[in-house]
Amino acid sequence: MKYIRVAWNHAPDDRDDSPVLIYSELDSERNEIRKIHVFSDGRVEYASAEGGTSNTDLSETAIPELEEIASDPVFSPSEITREEFEALWAKRG
Repeated sequence: MKYIRVAWNHAPDDRDDSPVLIYSELDSERNEIRKIHVFSDGRVEYASAEGGTSNTDLSETAIPELEEIASDPVFSPSEITREEFEALWAKRG
């Protein structure tokens, strides 16, 4: 498994319904297993195969490598540890 954090650097009033942080747990083929969205107002939404919040879904396609994500200047991706992801997942809501 891989765990990533992607900061989406946009003005909150530009996309009120878009998260500013996206955390994903990825399988060996880079498909999302679980996802957490954090919004500028502090709201947290999530998705997994077992369910989630109404406005957040798992991606239907594989997530690109970090270098490809970083090629778009509005995204700042990084790999995180499983422990970091699990701590966030435990607090998701």
